[in-house]
Amino acid sequence: MRTGSEPRTARSALRARFWLSLWGLVWALFGTVAFTLAGRTGWAIACGVLLLVVTIDLAVVRRHIRQGPHYQPGPGIPPYRPPDDRP
Repeated sequence: MRTGSEPRTARSALRARFWLSLWGLVWALFGTVAFTLAGRTGWAIACGVLLLVVTIDLAVVRRHIRQGPHYQPGPGIPPYRPPDDRP
């Protein structure tokens, strides 16, 4: 049920996603280098692709964090009254 206060009270896990992406970036980079040095080309390519995906995800998360809190409902969402701020 919508209460009308979702934009103000909603919480996002962007910071957790940022740190998990960073952790994945480190491990994917390590895997790419280790498998390349070990001569395992297939695994090195797999880790390289994962490195690319994690890097893109990290860039998207950073962009969303920098945008800050915002709310933009779509055209199909009816307007609602903002919640009362009275104590």
